[in-house]
Amino acid sequence: QVQLVESGGGLVQAGGSLRLSCLASGRISSVPVMEWYRQAPGKQRELVATITKAGSTKYADSVQGRFTISTDNAKNTVHLQMMSLKPEDTAVYYCHIRAWVTVNLGDYWGQGTQVTVSS
Repeated sequence: QVQLVESGGGLVQAGGSLRLSCLASGRISSVPVMEWYRQAPGKQRELVATITKAGSTKYADSVQGRFTISTDNAKNTVHLQMMSLKPEDTAVYYCHIRAWVTVNLGDYWGQGTQVTVSS
């Protein structure tokens, strides 16, 4: 089995910063893709940022230039550095990975961590 443990969420004032981390553990052979999603109350879950094993990154337009995704492949860890936070960034943030577990490729999710940005 694969487990994802997220940390780093909390309450911050607008303009502030937070750093989320997600550690993946289990019988993981390789992780081609690591991502962060978020879901605000009453809204659909949306993709925030993606990083591939090769280091390519992609961001949602709403966070481009403010958020940075990074990874420590050796430790199967992904981070999301969030700066210049806005109240509209308030959401539950979820870590997602696509990983090879032995010979099976699967999708795995963390439990979510709350980020609240006050105005």
